Amino acid sequence: MSARIHGIDLARALAIFGMVVVNFKLVMGASTGSPFLLSLSALLEGRAAALFVILAGVGLTLSARKAQEHDLLHRKQMQNKVALRGILLLCLGLLYLPVWPADILHFYGCYFILASWLLFASHRTLLTLCALVVSTFPALLLVIDYSKGWHWETLTYLDLWTLDGLIRRIFYNGFHPVFPWFAFLLFGMWLGRQPLHQSALQKRLFKIAIVILVSVEGAFYLLRTLAVSVGMQDQDIQFLLSTGPIPPLPQYLVCATASSVLVLLGCIKLAQRFAHSTVFRSLEDTGKLSLTFYIAHIIIGMGTLEALNMLGNQSIEMALLSSLLFCLSAWCFATLWRRKYAQGPAEWLFRYLLARTGTYSEPPIPTRK
Repeated sequence: MSARIHGIDLARALAIFGMVVVNFKLVMGASTGSPFLLSLSALLEGRAAALFVILAGVGLTLSARKAQEHDLLHRKQMQNKVALRGILLLCLGLLYLPVWPADILHFYGCYFILASWLLFASHRTLLTLCALVVSTFPALLLVIDYSKGWHWETLTYLDLWTLDGLIRRIFYNGFHPVFPWFAFLLFGMWLGRQPLHQSALQKRLFKIAIVILVSVEGAFYLLRTLAVSVGMQDQDIQFLLSTGPIPPLPQYLVCATASSVLVLLGCIKLAQRFAHSTVFRSLEDTGKLSLTFYIAHIIIGMGTLEALNMLGNQSIEMALLSSLLFCLSAWCFATLWRRKYAQGPAEWLFRYLLARTGTYSEPPIPTRK
């Protein structure tokens, strides 16, 4: 298989677009409007970010493939490179946290630091650790109060900047905690090793993913209905039987993984059919600038919403319209930018900072295409 799976950048673009919808809906307080649109947008909560992390795992596997063919020194260099990327993401994310409390970059950094030890682990090891991480979270629920540190009404973490609060938030009860979100990255690393370009495997994975998604979602829907009929409190139902991301129980991780596989397979299939079309290439360009657009949707997107006094008390229609305008703007920007440069602004800056640590032999610059 080629070093890059054709379609992965399209999937990354869709993941970014989904995160924009979720985050704009959150900051705009979009809880009114069309019930259908509210339900539809709710499907993206926790799923777009999960896809983003799984794709990161796929990307790590592909980037480590060449190193795997060399000696132990090359492997160690690759592991150090990934660890340094993780440290930089962790630091940048923590600096970014006062601006955006729901930031994923510092969590991402922790995933990368841990993943650096597992780049060349066996398939079985990756899947075993994936299952272990998933099962660890329910065990932690039994000994640590999941609500500790949270003020749920305002989604504020009260003791974030204490050592105890920061560790608890990153590893247990933050928006994307290591336990169990690191399982997404591990699964992505395993998935990236599969021959995803093969039609037979695509069909097999698609069937497995769709069966798992429908079965688990259906089973927990019935369980929630049964729980209501026997008088169980709604708060307890949502906490224990939801397939949503808070708290990230095993049923959520299974459903989010299955839906991510379906999206990725669909993007790979589209790539095999339309790879040379202008629209497809421009969407892939958008995915290649994912870090730029993640930062931009907070700084520029939400900054614009704040300037227009649109933070809070907005309808779902307005939130979706705002998301659509930002995503279309991002798509146009990526199309124009990539005509001249191979790297996005944030991607270039990130590589430059890595170069300052010695990860690269010389500071790279945006490459003219």
